[in-house]
Amino acid sequence: MKQTKQSRKVNEAVRTALASILLTQVADPRLSLVTVTGAEVSRDRSVAHIYVSADRLSYADVEAGLASAKGHLRSLLGQELEWRVTPELHFYLDTTIDEAERISQALSDVPKTLQIEKDEEGYPL
Repeated sequence: MKQTKQSRKVNEAVRTALASILLTQVADPRLSLVTVTGAEVSRDRSVAHIYVSADRLSYADVEAGLASAKGHLRSLLGQELEWRVTPELHFYLDTTIDEAERISQALSDVPKTLQIEKDEEGYPL
């Protein structure tokens, strides 16, 4: 979906509202270390795709916690935003942090043969 100034504003409103709700109004221990990394709300505001980040060892618990709290979160979000229609929430795990960590680790483990100085043609000096 094309991003406009208005859609970015709506997405950010949903992201910050849900982050605040998860931080202050949800007591489920499975959701204690969940970070809302992004939100994409449909043009008619009927559906919101919410991206969350968590510890990779607790992905299953986080998914179960979000699934069980989905209705309550939607209700609290509706009260917070005061829109005519409260969007249906679809949660997705955002694994970009895990991927970045994996790539960083792979780049830090450079084989010693690649650290040897080479001439312009690639032969060792």
